[in-house]
Amino acid sequence: MPSPSVTTNAAQGGDAPPQTYGKALALLASLFFMWGFITVINNTLLPHLRSVFELNYFQTTIIESVWFIAYGVMGMPSAFLIERIGYKKALILGLVVMAVGALGMIGAAQAISFGVTLLALFVIASGITLLQVAANPYVAVIGPHESSESRLTLVQAFNSMGTFFAPYFGGYLILSRTVGGTSLEGTQLTVEQRIADAQATQLPYFLVAVVLVVIAFIIWRARLPQLGASTRKANREERKKLSLWSHKNLVYGIPAIFIYLIAEIGVANLFITFVILPDIGGITPAEAANYLILLWGGMMVGRFLGSFIMRKYAANLVLAAFALFATVVMVGAATLHGPVAMWCLILVGLGHSIMFPTIFALGIKGLGPLTEEASGLLITAIAGGALVAVQGWLADSYGLQESFWLTVVCELYVLWYALFGSKPTNILPDEVLVDVEPEAAVQN
Repeated sequence: MPSPSVTTNAAQGGDAPPQTYGKALALLASLFFMWGFITVINNTLLPHLRSVFELNYFQTTIIESVWFIAYGVMGMPSAFLIERIGYKKALILGLVVMAVGALGMIGAAQAISFGVTLLALFVIASGITLLQVAANPYVAVIGPHESSESRLTLVQAFNSMGTFFAPYFGGYLILSRTVGGTSLEGTQLTVEQRIADAQATQLPYFLVAVVLVVIAFIIWRARLPQLGASTRKANREERKKLSLWSHKNLVYGIPAIFIYLIAEIGVANLFITFVILPDIGGITPAEAANYLILLWGGMMVGRFLGSFIMRKYAANLVLAAFALFATVVMVGAATLHGPVAMWCLILVGLGHSIMFPTIFALGIKGLGPLTEEASGLLITAIAGGALVAVQGWLADSYGLQESFWLTVVCELYVLWYALFGSKPTNILPDEVLVDVEPEAAVQN
């Protein structure tokens, strides 16, 4: 096997030509698309499962909590695994694990088992966790140092593209083909109808599994820049002398990711349930899925726009502006009624759009050889989405609309992080990427 040839180290601030990493970014964009797509299928799946299993708000949000608990459980193990096997094998393994979980959803639908459904969703989320830990820092370090936030936000826009199309897919293949999905809130289903509705998820998840396997095969055959073995060994030795906790942008960034996920997942998961209320939209879940598309569409547009804006303005200031906008519209969603409240909730997607990629890029900035561990911690913080169950409890106890005050508090912390908590401290030199030869790439 030929030895790796070293490329220009774009991660260290050099102006590496786009062709050294452009093809890799294009391929990674497909991964961001797929995990965004699969995650948002949950938003149409939750009202479906609520109808099939006759769940209350708290029980419904428990489903999403299980999904995000996977991030808390698998985040750091994924980081250590990547250190051992490298980015490319980690990406392939993550896709395979997701495909296994998608096939598990088919079995859960056939058995009509709530427990198997939760297990299958946990497996899918574990695969996504591995992809997140590998792909996010990879995108951040693969190009010029000074444009890492813009680059990660741009690729995350393809994640939002997946979230934009997922409601069409879920609405058409799940909600529109079920009795529960085409009935108004409060309609009682017979046992036979609930059984038929449960099995409507089999075809969508079979299609998802096939696509995941195809992408895994393409990445296996692709030529991707990797960290060389000698570089990884040197980094492991250097890491022993360094502390993650001396970097305030990471220390404050971990709770920023955690808290932001409470806001994003709470809004997305309760969106359809909120919009179908008689004093808000008074429409069916299938019709509400069409408005959910606008929420995710706003996130997609916001990320493309934010990536462009960050080429001219400091990333933390752009983040602050988006967080302030999100705070204002969430106050509207928590206090207003009718279509105005619905549109406030739709517009928060624009405010949320750049938050995750920008917080992530700011959080690992200047971490150098500590990047993998820092990435693992930041991805573990996605487990904050599990606390959507707290919002479910608030909705049951005080009202669904009133529960959105929790989201307002989350937006305010992101605003504080952007203005005060994101400045890098104790900056370290970045990692060195190598460009493997085609023969080596196939074997990696």
